[in-house]
Amino acid sequence: MSSKTPTSRTSKFRYTRRGATIAALAAGLVLIAPAVAQAHVGVSPDTVRADGSAVITFSFTHGCENSPTTALRITMPEGLASVSPTVDANWDIAVERADNGLVSAVTYTALTPIPSDLRGAASMAIRLGEAAPAALAFPVEQQCEVGVAEWVEIAEDGADPHELDAPAPVVTVTTADQTASDATHGEHGNAQNNEAAEVGDSAAAPLGTILGAGGLLAGIAALIVAVLAYRRSA
Repeated sequence: MSSKTPTSRTSKFRYTRRGATIAALAAGLVLIAPAVAQAHVGVSPDTVRADGSAVITFSFTHGCENSPTTALRITMPEGLASVSPTVDANWDIAVERADNGLVSAVTYTALTPIPSDLRGAASMAIRLGEAAPAALAFPVEQQCEVGVAEWVEIAEDGADPHELDAPAPVVTVTTADQTASDATHGEHGNAQNNEAAEVGDSAAAPLGTILGAGGLLAGIAALIVAVLAYRRSA
């Protein structure tokens, strides 16, 4: 005859179920965290030389509360000498101009709404003016079949832009000397110690990766608690 009483079996079931619930919640955090971290409109490249030009691309991997994206209206910052939107078969492009004739905003309207689980991208060529500021912010209004998301927040001096709820895409303006110095420093660092460069890349891991790792550790801890609880009740 078994020495286990109904009470002990019930306690074992409760401990095991509690551990399984914690593990499930932790696993959910691992899946959700990367999605939260990616929930914004980004721009690439995010640096441009002060005396140069570049083709920049605005991209997104989500809609407004999972509603398909129908359009992006991008406002141009001061400091640009010219803007030339890229012709794309996926978008209908409308250009707005200021009184001085310079492009003030560009609206990309999707010929077919872009589902929230697919990546959308729109690009343009820009040329910087002589008075371009150190940072160029491009406020974006993301229009969806249901709702609108406005990516317009700009971090104050010294603040972390990653802490903003709806950050505007920002392109940093660098001088030719800064670009050359960064390139030389990077080559020297790689030649001396590739391992140190890998550590630096790991330190710059996005918020989603950090949260995902934390969720994974929490899941492992929950599993250990469940196993110990099972053995204790046994």
